[in-house]
Amino acid sequence: MPNRLLCALLLLLLLQPAHAAPEQRPFKVCWSVYAGWMLWGYMAEQGIVDKWAKKYGIEIQVRQVPDYVASIEQYTANQYDACAMTNMDALTIPAAAGVDSTALIVGDFSAGADGILVRGGSKDLKDLKGKTILLVENSVSHYLLSRALEWAHLQPGDVKIENVSDKDLAQVWRSGRGDAVVTWNPILSELRQDGDSVQVFSSRHVPGEILDLLVVNSQTLAQHPELGRALTGAWFEGMRLMGLPTPAGAAARARMADAAGATPADFDEQLRTIRSFYAPRSAVAFARGEKMPALMERVAGFADAQRLLGEGKGLQRLGIAFSDDRVLGNRSQIMLRFDPAYMQLAADN
Repeated sequence: MPNRLLCALLLLLLLQPAHAAPEQRPFKVCWSVYAGWMLWGYMAEQGIVDKWAKKYGIEIQVRQVPDYVASIEQYTANQYDACAMTNMDALTIPAAAGVDSTALIVGDFSAGADGILVRGGSKDLKDLKGKTILLVENSVSHYLLSRALEWAHLQPGDVKIENVSDKDLAQVWRSGRGDAVVTWNPILSELRQDGDSVQVFSSRHVPGEILDLLVVNSQTLAQHPELGRALTGAWFEGMRLMGLPTPAGAAARARMADAAGATPADFDEQLRTIRSFYAPRSAVAFARGEKMPALMERVAGFADAQRLLGEGKGLQRLGIAFSDDRVLGNRSQIMLRFDPAYMQLAADN
């Protein structure tokens, strides 16, 4: 009898359904409206992300968050595994909050996609003195303003800043508030078309300093390299399609334009204000470039001036890692990593 009972118990165990093992959760990626990031929404819609996720046996959910800063805050709060953001915001929000993050993909850099508009006809940067300027405080717009003030030999205290969220910025500006506004596309393009302001400065004056990235939680990436492979593979497949001078490429861009609330011609114009890395080799070369540490040191200097990295010099507390074992700041407390390894895999097919 005991042997028969043991056999019955073993049979019951063998017949347990396979799904009794814990299932792997879906990975979550978020993005917000910007010419350089519309591709994420398009790839999710067209099944490109799903195709690459299935290739590596995982599930990836891609979600649009209407408010850009909110998307980064949600990523920092561990609600998303990856988020589209700029290099400065990656440093001043998740890294500063102690979330170790990796710049998985360097998609492009702003070369006119961020700009400063002033009411009236003056194009002299020195005329910003005494003006009230609308912007998203402590964002890349704030950084761009600081660079413009440097060019004009003005001090931060020479202007008054009014903090407005990116989702409200166009409405507030059109209501007549503020003497100048600093923002990015598509808001910049929309406001410039109103015709009642002049652009006096843009990211074209500081090429390479505002990078558009896909940032991934470093711990998640280390535990699930398949996520990095899938996201990078999908991205560069989408980039190749978006860059095609063919009807297929034009159709893809038109779909993205519609999602951004722009005409195809307007969207193509916005794409011309960013330097996109359509090929992974170009992205790898930029990420491994000699100027990357100096670029981020300048960004960190601005962040320190705004006390976005805590009291004192932030790079004494946290570090930024680059390829070839280059580190800026505290080597024992790295919180932001520019690792081109996955883009190199894409370059090597």
